[in-house]
Amino acid sequence: MIKHFHTKFFRILFTASVLFAANCNSSQAQEQKNIIQKIIKKFISSEKDSSRSASFMVLPAVGYAQETGFEYGLASTYNFYMDKENLESRTSNITLIGTLTTKKQKNIKLLSDIWTKKNEYHILSELRYRDWPFNFYGIGNDTWKTDEDYLEQKLYRVKLDVEKKIIPNLYAGVNVNYEHFQFQDVEADGIFTSPEVLGKDGGQYAALGASVLYDTRNNTTYTSQGFYGRVKYAYAPKFFQDDDFTGSQAEIDIRGYYPLANKLVLAAQGLYRGTYGKNVPFYVMRDLGGDMTMRGYYLGRYKDKNYLTAQAELRYRFHPRVGVTGFLGTGSTFSEDHKARFLPSYGGGLRYFFSLEHSSSIRFDYSYGEKRPGEKRQSGFYLSISEAF
Repeated sequence: MIKHFHTKFFRILFTASVLFAANCNSSQAQEQKNIIQKIIKKFISSEKDSSRSASFMVLPAVGYAQETGFEYGLASTYNFYMDKENLESRTSNITLIGTLTTKKQKNIKLLSDIWTKKNEYHILSELRYRDWPFNFYGIGNDTWKTDEDYLEQKLYRVKLDVEKKIIPNLYAGVNVNYEHFQFQDVEADGIFTSPEVLGKDGGQYAALGASVLYDTRNNTTYTSQGFYGRVKYAYAPKFFQDDDFTGSQAEIDIRGYYPLANKLVLAAQGLYRGTYGKNVPFYVMRDLGGDMTMRGYYLGRYKDKNYLTAQAELRYRFHPRVGVTGFLGTGSTFSEDHKARFLPSYGGGLRYFFSLEHSSSIRFDYSYGEKRPGEKRQSGFYLSISEAF
């Protein structure tokens, strides 16, 4: 009897243990399944999140150049609504980009684009510290690769724009911008020593201004319909040294978005930036190139007091998560001393939408520029968070 009881007891205990273990394994398996489902829904599924929740994305940033050594860091963005209950509330975002190099160089940038409740205020800000070398090619749009001059640079920047809604879609506001530059010419007797290059040691300035924005875009991150027009002006008085920048800066940015068919959109942009003053240091001049306009050109390959460009993109979002883009553009720097010479920019790219709620994308672009005699065709690959415009 006792033997039978013990046998029965151990059978019950064994069965209970198996059931408990199975239940634990089942719970763990269910938990893993739930995690996988959440990941699929967040990054792969074409089902849109109806909770209007925020989204966060981090991309690694790695690279290598002889001047900097190995570069490493991250680029991250956080998209959210200031008012989740209001379906008209526009997407706000905060972007942080930071990289370091094995040669102790640093590049840290914090950007924000905020739309408050009822879209009553539009607030733009930038904080930046840059200890980074760059290549200087001279002033004007007829510079050459053989004149490339390597410069060390330190930059401190603080920018703030605050615009208030006056009537539906129309905003007006004020802005402040402070920049402080330091330079060191690593290679003596290069083009940087040219007499027309002012501000060789660097300098600082503070500019105060105003802006007007008219914005009917249906979405601020991936626009498929609407118009955007912004005019901005700022004046830098004599706050600092006599040789620091004193003058005006102006910007006109016009964009239009036209749906051609289901999932197919034509986007176009015209942009003008100008700097005015008697003695304009090279560090406040306008640069052609980069990952936003005139893709395919090294940022600053062509530099002058004025910059005018136009670009168009044909965007096809054939899947909620994936799209492709073809683009072309033209642009030029110019001034009284250097006439405009409009250059080509063309290429294509792939889009991955990591947030369907906010239509937030990761951008992979490859672009081509001009081929100057005796030089390779200028080109560039770009991995960025958010659209070019």
